[in-house]
Amino acid sequence: MSVDHHTYSATPRDWWQAARPHTWPNAFAPVIAGSGAAAYAGGFSWWRALLAFVVAWALIIGVNYANDYSDGIRGTDEDRTGPARLTGGGIAKPAHVKRAAFLAFGLAAVAGVALSLTSAWWLILVGAVAIAGAWFYTGGKNPYGYRGLGEVAVFIFFGLVAVLGTEFTQAGAVSWLGLACAVAIGSISASVNLANNLRDIPSDTASGKITLAVRLGDRWTRRVYTALAATPFLITMVIGWWEPLLLIAIMAVPLAVRGMNTALRGATGPALIPLIKSTGQAMLLWAVLTGLALFLSSLGL
Repeated sequence: MSVDHHTYSATPRDWWQAARPHTWPNAFAPVIAGSGAAAYAGGFSWWRALLAFVVAWALIIGVNYANDYSDGIRGTDEDRTGPARLTGGGIAKPAHVKRAAFLAFGLAAVAGVALSLTSAWWLILVGAVAIAGAWFYTGGKNPYGYRGLGEVAVFIFFGLVAVLGTEFTQAGAVSWLGLACAVAIGSISASVNLANNLRDIPSDTASGKITLAVRLGDRWTRRVYTALAATPFLITMVIGWWEPLLLIAIMAVPLAVRGMNTALRGATGPALIPLIKSTGQAMLLWAVLTGLALFLSSLGL
């Protein structure tokens, strides 16, 4: 029986940083956009929106702790250019990080079941798949995040499922406008994930973590990131023909362009961290402006 003599020194601030607050817009944006779509359809429900917020927020915290744990025990995080990790940095006991991940997943499950029982029971199954997807991104024997499928999962779960699920639980149906919002949020959310993996190409390549960024290579990763980050604004221009008020979301363009310029000018390593932050801010602002425009339109303004 081995005895762990390692001295773990994780502080509340370390746990906070490991929850990666800069990624939380990926959770909040789809709920805001989906609630806006529900309001436009005449079905906004503030308490269902609140439950959806809890589900998405707890899920992304769970994902972040799960990634910290799984990457850490594999040794993927030993040579990072981003913020230090609890497991890989030897700051916290791996079992405690894993427990934190499952506590977050548990909270997401409780809120998700409550939300499903007020709308459609089969959404419980969708939620279970989402939680499994969150764990097996970097967990298990054959994590799909190591096979270049991370961005696809982000597009599906934090785009299509989160936006349309939010709209459905409030309005009882999904709409073409909700689908447009889902594609928009899914695309820019995937771009945030891709930007994160762009930064980690050298360390991921060395450790055998074959992300989409590793598959695409540096130059094409930057191009695909730019295309994904631009998608919400292209969608805004299209749906703005039907509902001109939605064009106010163009105000988020400067934040997105700041990230695109950083990527296209060839920034590497720590210089890419502001890019990840500004892209997340652009996504959140786009969602807030779009959601607000949809809400106001529902009132006939």
